[in-house]
Amino acid sequence: METLHASRSLIHTRLAALRAALQHQQLAAYVVPSSDPHLSEYLPERWKGREWLSGFTGSVGTLIVTADFAGLWADSRYWSQAEAELAGTGIVLMKIPAGNSLQHIEWLAQSLQPGQVAGVDGAVLGLAAARLLEQAITARGATLRTDLDLFEQVWTDRPTLPTQAIYEHLPPHATMARADKLAQLRLAMQASGADWHLLSTLDDIAYLFNLRGADVNYNPIFVAHALVGLQQATIFVADGKVPVEVIAALAADGVQLAPYAQAATVLGALPDEAVMLLDPRRITLGLRHAVPDTVRVVEAINPTTFAKSRKSAAEAAHVRSAMEQDGAALCEFFSWLDLALGKDVVTELTIDEQITAARARRPGFVCPSFGTIAGFNANGAMPHYHATPASHAVIEGDGLLLIDSGGQYLGGTTDITRIVPVGQPSAAQRRDVTLVLKGVIALSSTQFPRGTRAPMLDAIARAPIWSAGIDYGHGTGHGVGYFMNVHEGPQVIAASAMPEPHTAMEPGMITSIEPGIYRPGKWGVRVENLVLNVPATSTEFGEYLRFETLTLCPIDSRCLDLALLRPDELAWLDNYHAMVRERLAPHVSGAAKAWLEQRTVALSPVPH
Repeated sequence: METLHASRSLIHTRLAALRAALQHQQLAAYVVPSSDPHLSEYLPERWKGREWLSGFTGSVGTLIVTADFAGLWADSRYWSQAEAELAGTGIVLMKIPAGNSLQHIEWLAQSLQPGQVAGVDGAVLGLAAARLLEQAITARGATLRTDLDLFEQVWTDRPTLPTQAIYEHLPPHATMARADKLAQLRLAMQASGADWHLLSTLDDIAYLFNLRGADVNYNPIFVAHALVGLQQATIFVADGKVPVEVIAALAADGVQLAPYAQAATVLGALPDEAVMLLDPRRITLGLRHAVPDTVRVVEAINPTTFAKSRKSAAEAAHVRSAMEQDGAALCEFFSWLDLALGKDVVTELTIDEQITAARARRPGFVCPSFGTIAGFNANGAMPHYHATPASHAVIEGDGLLLIDSGGQYLGGTTDITRIVPVGQPSAAQRRDVTLVLKGVIALSSTQFPRGTRAPMLDAIARAPIWSAGIDYGHGTGHGVGYFMNVHEGPQVIAASAMPEPHTAMEPGMITSIEPGIYRPGKWGVRVENLVLNVPATSTEFGEYLRFETLTLCPIDSRCLDLALLRPDELAWLDNYHAMVRERLAPHVSGAAKAWLEQRTVALSPVPH
């Protein structure tokens, strides 16, 4: 309790320091997004200002501080977590309704008086978001100031730039040479009439140059900007991070290095006749301001964003191999768990330790792809729950254990959610698991026209859940990288996302399918597989795609109410389990193999 009290006292002290800085700068409000200069999802420690100031550890949320108010805007995935972490801090949780991510902008605009000034650090504010914020504030007769990083004044022990070394992603797992990727990009630049292209998103940079790093938890990327011209390319990165042999390999492909802090200066020195291609969704206001007014700017999605989303046949083959290793690790883990439950003390923290250890024994494993979510009963109702030493559950009694985990392998990125029965799950719990599985099966079985906007597929997974008068507050699926970010676009299966052209489903894309049901204070259910877009058929109406399920791990039938599954749904589950058994059996032995065989027994009645 003392620790909790001290933590809340610290938040009060930090807010007071920020308010003093607001007063000194004559600002009426300060906006703190969950962002860095690269618009990353997982932030290096240096840019976790929102977490430092508020104590809220969720990955998404916007904090606004005024002289007499502090509010954190978060969506339904984080409501339970935010209420717990913000309690006693004086910061109000502002619940964002589904699909309204601009609510904080509307609130701020309405709160400002004509002539007042609001502040935000333009170096970490996305260009598209900055335009919306500035438009709303200007319409009120107020002003937005974007040149102030107040954390430089109030965060006295602020972390420095990360220093981890950068390394090459090499063949056979890197299936296209760096020179070929650069050539492909330059063709796209020329098609847009551009002779320069600015990249700030870390996954785009890592993909383009076949480099990886460890600057950000879970994602094998590194902090850098990149400027690509038709003849040469420059990576702006902190000194000392790139080994000599990697510098030489880059130089051989016409790629040079420059200090990280020089990106804005080099941009400012571009010739007047230059034409710059940049993505307004993937660059910050601060870096955009560094481009001279004399340079003509072409705004379009980064060509690398499309390129890396469409995995080649060679990459898909590596991903399938990584899925076999991941599935084998999970067999070892789940066989251990079945034996441990009821015999040993097992907590949510134990789950994380054991599942990571099982993956670490597998070839090609690098690190987890995100922080393991292990939530028992009520904790599972928080979609982004994370157990901590100070707050976690012992897994005992009856109920459901939700485990969402993943791994980074040299040949692919995995992300899987399974539900484990503990003791005797109730009829209501088994009904919820079955409804969610019906959603997974419905979308996994869908055939759709090539180019279908990914958000349009969302309702297919929800339909079986809607039929029971139930819904869930998060998207159904996200894109997944290739030994890269576990959340990666441009496709996203979410009704709240705009079905824009760049969300079109194309062959080679890997996406999650993960519907859920969450009953706050009781239990949560989510079942997740990764799927690959593959050709299905071609008719006079065009090309059609289908999903190949990549994830290989049994779905525990002890959690299901089999009477709720139609014969075709039971057949889907049996076929899936037969594939899982065939693919994983060569990689496991002993207790893990016995568990695999037991959990993949056919469920459909055998015809006489």
